[in-house]
Amino acid sequence: MCLKDFIVRLGIALAAGLIIGFERQWHHKSAGLKTNMLVSTGSAIFVLLSIKMAVAEPTIDVTRIIAQVVTGVGFLGAGVIFREGTSVHGLTTAATIWCSAAIGCMAATGYLIETLICTVLVVFVNSFLEPLDTWLKNRKQ
Repeated sequence: MCLKDFIVRLGIALAAGLIIGFERQWHHKSAGLKTNMLVSTGSAIFVLLSIKMAVAEPTIDVTRIIAQVVTGVGFLGAGVIFREGTSVHGLTTAATIWCSAAIGCMAATGYLIETLICTVLVVFVNSFLEPLDTWLKNRKQ
């Protein structure tokens, strides 16, 4: 992978995190702009590192790094979930952080159009399904 590809993939991961983080920040959520940008970019950095290492040493399995990103970000996401009485908060934030990591991994592997599609889907779920989610929570039994 040339330096240009490295920079483009990293930049797209950063941009995807920015888009997702902007939506979260706009809705005043705890993990906003910087968090999602850093999760997406950090995931991309780990995957890009493993790709570069695999070029130098063909026996290296690139997917092992991706698996560790999933585990590590799952731990990070668990830190934003909290219980208050009988209700649980932060599940959507944790899921969004997890998606940002996956999108960063996707950008790093070079699936750039797919990265855009996934970013749009995450923003769609978080923004445009919010009224439906609220209605379902508030409906009478």
